[in-house]
Amino acid sequence: MALKGKSKATSQGTAPNTDGGGGRAPIVRVLPVLIFFGVLMLSVRVTDLFMGLSGLGLGAVSVAELQAQQPPKPAATPATAPAAPAAPAAPATAPAAAPPAAGDAAGEGRTQTEMDVLEKLRERRTVLDSRERDVERREEMLRAAESQIDRKVAEMKTLQSTIEGLLRQYNDQEDNKMRSLVKIYENMKPKEAAKIFEQLDMSILLEVVERMKEQKVAPIMAEMDPMKAKGVTAELAQRRQMPAPKGASGG
Repeated sequence: MALKGKSKATSQGTAPNTDGGGGRAPIVRVLPVLIFFGVLMLSVRVTDLFMGLSGLGLGAVSVAELQAQQPPKPAATPATAPAAPAAPAAPATAPAAAPPAAGDAAGEGRTQTEMDVLEKLRERRTVLDSRERDVERREEMLRAAESQIDRKVAEMKTLQSTIEGLLRQYNDQEDNKMRSLVKIYENMKPKEAAKIFEQLDMSILLEVVERMKEQKVAPIMAEMDPMKAKGVTAELAQRRQMPAPKGASGG
């Protein structure tokens, strides 16, 4: 626009000079200068315009590059398909779930260990139950044996009581018989009694003599054979040194 104004001004300024024939040289000298300055200004203007356009171009290129780097078109897909982010979320949660898996493995390891311990305890319990049953069975056998022993002891005590009763009866009977014999020999004449004493066995003779009264024994001993009487005297002396048998009386 300035160039056009200047050209108009020059054309208007040079118009009066065209009438004279001598003013053509100054017009020729000014016009190149104006053209030079106009071209210079135009080049500067074009340069500024080019720089502005290049800045705009760079901005456009940078925006294009940013748009190329960003996924604007896929950005429409997240709006239409929100499940797509969920798919990456699943792998993101998968590593998070991995530690529980390790924990589960550790839990399974602990459970296996606990199962092993429980199995050992169960086996130990089985062994203890078996031993307990053995002990109970042995206790039952011992109780049965004790009851049998008690029964045998009771039977033996009963038998002992029976035997002792029979012995007492026998001793009583023998004592009664011996007493009757003693009475018989005491009532006999010494000479007749001495003859019988010489024929009796020493044990029986001693029993009879011990039960007789000394006043009755002396006359009979005087009538006996001296050797027999000596033997009876020695046996009586030996017996009296020992404890007297049960049931025997000295007359």
